[in-house]
Amino acid sequence: MARIVRGGLIQATNPEPGTSSVKKIKQAMIEKHVKMIEQAAKKGVQVLCMQEIFYGPYFCCEQEIKWYESTERVPDGPTTKLMQRLAKKHGMVIVVPMYEEEATGTYYNTTAVIDADGKYLGKYRKNHIPHCQPGFWEKFYFKPGNLGYPVFETAVGKVGVYTCYDRHFPEGWRLLGLNGAEIVFNPSATVAGLSEYLWKLEQPAAAVANIFYVGAINRVGTEKPWDFGEFYGQSYFANPRGQIIAEGPRNKDAVIVADLNLDMIREVRNVWQFYRDRRPETYKEMSELLP
Repeated sequence: MARIVRGGLIQATNPEPGTSSVKKIKQAMIEKHVKMIEQAAKKGVQVLCMQEIFYGPYFCCEQEIKWYESTERVPDGPTTKLMQRLAKKHGMVIVVPMYEEEATGTYYNTTAVIDADGKYLGKYRKNHIPHCQPGFWEKFYFKPGNLGYPVFETAVGKVGVYTCYDRHFPEGWRLLGLNGAEIVFNPSATVAGLSEYLWKLEQPAAAVANIFYVGAINRVGTEKPWDFGEFYGQSYFANPRGQIIAEGPRNKDAVIVADLNLDMIREVRNVWQFYRDRRPETYKEMSELLP
């Protein structure tokens, strides 16, 4: 019998302007996502991921210390605890991108992974932090990740996370594959006019090169007061052949659902022997070269 897993992605607009209090924005986004998680559960979703730092706007287009207020401890903060309750209630694996406080003044772009029984399995911290182009001032907010490229054994299979700007770096995708990932989620915040031409190239290419499923999530709409650009949605799942098998709309909230046949991974790897034919002993120079 085929291993079919129903995956889900949530893309959502922010109902509050960035001029509102951090507390008000965060509460509004959490309440909105709780309702969308309910929608996903009704559609039979077994594993679900939300957009990058799902409970806030993309505040990295300014450098303002007020956004540090949105950090939480992971897993001891209230949002992780809430998601654990929802995961258990719905029997759903939930992948939760948040803004983590490790210690006072030490903050990470972090994603918690919660199993279908509500158990916290661990977290990924975004490794590649951009500080480029007007409006991507992420080093003001995030310390680079220090947990490597973990893969989590969940009720539905082996799940990895690679966050937004990470997707431009093929090395991490490959490490997730080597660590056994079957589904890799890439929660993102990316705007038209900059990276849109890459949106449907990089993640399907990663799915092909590493032969696993990729769930790519992007937020939706423009966020006031910045008008930084249009977050163009189009969240999607790509299969191990790089085919986009489900895609969300460009300009509205959506729960995107796809049935993922995990047996396809073995089928494709038996044809394309990328893992067998790797030559890691010839790549050592890569980690020694400086730009």
